[in-house]
Amino acid sequence: MTGRGEPPEGAPEGLPGGGEDEYRSVVFDESFVRAARLQEFSAQERMGEHARAVRSLPARHFRTGSRAVIALIVLIAIAFATAVYMGLSNPYQPPVGRRAEPLRSTVIPLAPRGAVPGGKAADLFATSPAAHFRTGAAGINLPMTRRTENFSESQVTTALTTVKDYLVASSLDPDVLTGGSVRPVGLLLDPDQANQFDRSMTRSADDGQHAATGWLVRFDPAKVALADPDIRVQGTLAYSEAGSDTLEVVSDHTFTYAVRPAVSGPQKAGGVSLFTVRRELHFRFDREDLRLHRLELRTSYVQAGPQACSTDTTGTLHPLLAGERAASRGPAGTDPFATGRPTTALCGTLEVSSRPSRAPEGSPGPPSPTAGAPRSRP
Repeated sequence: MTGRGEPPEGAPEGLPGGGEDEYRSVVFDESFVRAARLQEFSAQERMGEHARAVRSLPARHFRTGSRAVIALIVLIAIAFATAVYMGLSNPYQPPVGRRAEPLRSTVIPLAPRGAVPGGKAADLFATSPAAHFRTGAAGINLPMTRRTENFSESQVTTALTTVKDYLVASSLDPDVLTGGSVRPVGLLLDPDQANQFDRSMTRSADDGQHAATGWLVRFDPAKVALADPDIRVQGTLAYSEAGSDTLEVVSDHTFTYAVRPAVSGPQKAGGVSLFTVRRELHFRFDREDLRLHRLELRTSYVQAGPQACSTDTTGTLHPLLAGERAASRGPAGTDPFATGRPTTALCGTLEVSSRPSRAPEGSPGPPSPTAGAPRSRP
């Protein structure tokens, strides 16, 4: 081929310059011919009757699969570019980390003035200030909830519900009360308090931080058993903000238990007595706690009786049972000259807001207080 516009067999003879100037506009180059949609039939094909002289070639198209791949690549590129742009425009700011603080607890035994009255559980409840208390979890009522400045109504409800779950697990669960399990309580705590909680359960100490009874209500199963599964409860819940990222809940509840000696076989008539525990607990929640349904127990203030003032209440509570009296001596001594962390022995006298109208059937002695009203806090 001699030129871009020349036909494949060359320029026609007898024309000046091969007729290049005159026919250049109508001569087709090789690329045009290859792209032509018409193709001449062979001689054998043209022998057929009414055969066409030429046939159309199939058009060249991109395959559907190729188009889909190209579209996918384009979409991925756009998504990646968008992610990079959003990351540069709004950089991720991780939440401010705040570790939960250790629990501070105070447990005060309340000593009775005389012998602990005994009788049947129903009679004892009927003649005590707990006569009108509700039973079990029904006595832990949630207040009306409203949103705060920085927390929605649903978040406030979550905090209150989590506190109620904690009170049920730590004050009403039979396995927890008898020392059989602590897991229901530990699962609701912020992980930062897990080590302190575990040590309190295994190595209780009267140091204001590691008393098991600051976390939960627990009796010595070798000495005390529940005489009635229906525990009487009454109290309040309140909430407030402690900052833009912190919500606080305060619970104040009185729990009254019917207990008896942990002996097998027939029980002694009139061997049931009442034991009352008042727990004032302060809880704290951050947004992560609310999301994960857990809490941080900040302070625990507990009064429980009837107990002897000299009783060690760090590991378990030790109720005085029907007919028993508290020792005449006071709480364990406090030495102001001792070095190291100061310890203070605390004890109260058990009083009731109203005395029983009549002595319970089978009572071993005169009526005596069985439910404690808290004195002024030391």
